[in-house]
Amino acid sequence: MAQMHGGDHIAEVLKAQGVEFLFTLCGGHISPILVGCKQHGIRVIDVRHEATAVFAADAVARLTGVPGVAAVTAGPGVTNTMTAVKNAQLAQSPVIILGGATATALKGRGALQDIDQMALFKPHVKWAKSVRKVRDLVPALEQAFKISKSDVPGPVFVECPVDLLYDEAVVREWYGVKSSGGRSLAERALKWYLNAHVNKLFAGADAVNFSQRIEVASPSPNSAEIRKAAEKLQCAERPLLLVGSQALLEAPEATQIATAVERLGIPVYLSGMARGLLGKQHPLLMRHKRREALKEADLVILAGVPCDFRLDYGRHIRRSSYLISANRGRTDLKKNRRPNLGVLGDPGRFLRQLADELAKEERWTSWRKQLRQRDEAREQEISQQAAEPTELLNPLHLCREIEKAMPPNSIIVADGGDFVATASYIVSPSGPLTWLDPGVFGTLGVGAGFALGAKLCRPEAEVWILFGDGSVGYSLSEFDTLVRHQIPVLAVVGNDACWTQIAREQIEMLKDDVGTVLRHTNYHVVAEGFGGKGFLLKESQHILEILQHAREAASQGQPVLVNAHLGKTAFRKGSISM
Repeated sequence: MAQMHGGDHIAEVLKAQGVEFLFTLCGGHISPILVGCKQHGIRVIDVRHEATAVFAADAVARLTGVPGVAAVTAGPGVTNTMTAVKNAQLAQSPVIILGGATATALKGRGALQDIDQMALFKPHVKWAKSVRKVRDLVPALEQAFKISKSDVPGPVFVECPVDLLYDEAVVREWYGVKSSGGRSLAERALKWYLNAHVNKLFAGADAVNFSQRIEVASPSPNSAEIRKAAEKLQCAERPLLLVGSQALLEAPEATQIATAVERLGIPVYLSGMARGLLGKQHPLLMRHKRREALKEADLVILAGVPCDFRLDYGRHIRRSSYLISANRGRTDLKKNRRPNLGVLGDPGRFLRQLADELAKEERWTSWRKQLRQRDEAREQEISQQAAEPTELLNPLHLCREIEKAMPPNSIIVADGGDFVATASYIVSPSGPLTWLDPGVFGTLGVGAGFALGAKLCRPEAEVWILFGDGSVGYSLSEFDTLVRHQIPVLAVVGNDACWTQIAREQIEMLKDDVGTVLRHTNYHVVAEGFGGKGFLLKESQHILEILQHAREAASQGQPVLVNAHLGKTAFRKGSISM
């Protein structure tokens, strides 16, 4: 233990907690962490922007249930993560950010990249800790793992000053306490102070204890509330179930949660990370006209779904409906609309216990048939709109062809506005934990990081990124990362030379397209410049052929970008959210 430096201590904790990947952008403040992790068998993935590192860690957390970890250097390194950190907070993802910092004795003295990082992070994470002694690195990081997973999960920040990460001999040289110079009283006093400071930094560093894997139990719902929910459900004639991302926080339990939803027999709408929970064509799964269904339902169950803008702040659910909400967070449980029955606890566990409480019987047949007929009618409308001619590719037709080309093991990463929202109506994830979108924050730029994390977690899966031509601008440089680390993902850019989701309403309401105009940029050429494989797609008759070539290139180890030029449609007119 005495020979270990602080970077080794951190790596030892990460290894013990089941971390397989560390995402980073290098910096002198954090080098011992990177080297320590490599030497302990943790794969270090260096990216081109710190936000990507946090997005990748977020994806790992969502797909495995193990907190994802990113290490970034001090100052600009940590400030560059803030959008991704906030996205993880709102998505309730357990992510650990290790931030470098200036040496403890230089704090506030004008050192390179020295800012008040704690003040920056505290409002946006569950917990933030600045470590001040080497012996405290391990307990602080172990506490970070526990807090990130408990109750409502979320990101945590651990600040690791550089003089806690290198070995003691190096740090003593930095502070000059080994030198024999200094004859004046002031110089001797300074040397004495620095020597005492270093002694304090390393006191007890050789007696650190490491914990075993930290397990955090998900909050269990109250059994009396489960029974009451079951009683109300048995009396309902038109029940509806909405399942959101929070129900899948216990990622290893996804299959059991899917089985529970199936046993309940309630028509269900899925959102966020819950998309794909029942596969593509399950008879309980509804995809369209959710608002109309909610207005007709006499009982609504929200499993990990708050009444935010996506439900028009609760107004989509009629007042006479009996509302049951299961959520880990007290705030989200009652946000904008107080439920008739609020169940505080893990919504995935709630669904499993509710299914156990109910006797299995066939019911609600006519209600499901009514919703299915409406769903099929909407599918027919989409088919007709997909067949309409456009100047370039009809985006609906392209999405239908993408749906055909994707094999069953695909993971879909959604990063964009209008094109990606269009795809969400058409492209169906094939199973649990096969859809990744930013979540309620609506962040653009998640694509490369999410895909990076997904492919590392599921190397056998085809990982497809659906980009808008606006959002791809945030991720293009990460094709260099994907090439260097041999991570073959397949990206399709819906390129209509416009920020269309904004432009459509802005032009109609304000009669001006200012700030919304892009170009049919050669994104495929840029990807090839970074060492990937690029394809240009402009004609409908070549869609399946080019997608097949793209899949073949990815199967041979190349990251791929298909630059698909889109025509204009009015498919999502009036859909902007506020």
